[in-house]
Amino acid sequence: MTTQTAISPAGITSGGAPLRIGSVALTVRDLDRMTRFYRDNIGLSLVETRRGLSRLGVGDDVLLELIHDPAARLVDRAEAGLFHVAFLLPDRASLGHWLRHAAQTGVRLQGASDHLVSEALYLADPEGNGIEIYRDRPSEDWSWAGDAVDMATIRLDLDALAAAAPDTPWDGMPADTIIGHVHLQVGDMEKADAFYEDFLGLDVTSRVRGAAFYSYGGYHHHIAANTWNSAGAGPRPTGTTGLHSIEIVTADPALHARLAARAKGQPSDAPTFTDPWGTVLRLRAA
Repeated sequence: MTTQTAISPAGITSGGAPLRIGSVALTVRDLDRMTRFYRDNIGLSLVETRRGLSRLGVGDDVLLELIHDPAARLVDRAEAGLFHVAFLLPDRASLGHWLRHAAQTGVRLQGASDHLVSEALYLADPEGNGIEIYRDRPSEDWSWAGDAVDMATIRLDLDALAAAAPDTPWDGMPADTIIGHVHLQVGDMEKADAFYEDFLGLDVTSRVRGAAFYSYGGYHHHIAANTWNSAGAGPRPTGTTGLHSIEIVTADPALHARLAARAKGQPSDAPTFTDPWGTVLRLRAA
């Protein structure tokens, strides 16, 4: 492993690191229903819509693409693919505001956790894709032991979180909401390390049984992978719902050039990588 930094610089965010997640694309069977869910329940704005495609985000920034395939088979939870896509809100007040909105509109949560570096709410969309909505604690408060950041799963006080919300009407996701990370289901952790750590050059910032967390530039993680539901899974079959692709954005020209050079035989302005389970990562310069 080549370590970029052992301790996060003060004020580091997922979006402030030299590498970040830009957008995520999902294959969906019911485009209208899924578009309404991410607009009305999650709070994203509809940036663009055309036949077979909805693009949602904040302002003009696209965070999520929904690609219509009415014949697609619903993905099996034992298959490799998406564990959850994580929307990062700018502060605790924003997360509490979303929680109040969820309660008022009947959004059903699947979990809520304090991870020490962050506070997170978990749910699923109508086709079973996992979603995390979270906020980070200040990076100067994260605890590191060498290259490993201290993360845990502790009960989150939802009443206290809701009390942090402003007493104003909900008006959708804040303008500086981004995708903070993507958590994947994979078939084998050694193969995941070989791809995300050795090939792409990400740091491993934490390990727990059956999972690893990968980062660049001192963030707690941009990508995670686990085998909790999918141990032994092979490449995803075509024609299923769920994860289509992930956009990786690089702010460092040298890093972009280094990664683009590894995508042999592809245009330098749009290189892509495919992990051992068929997850496509598209590289874009900021």
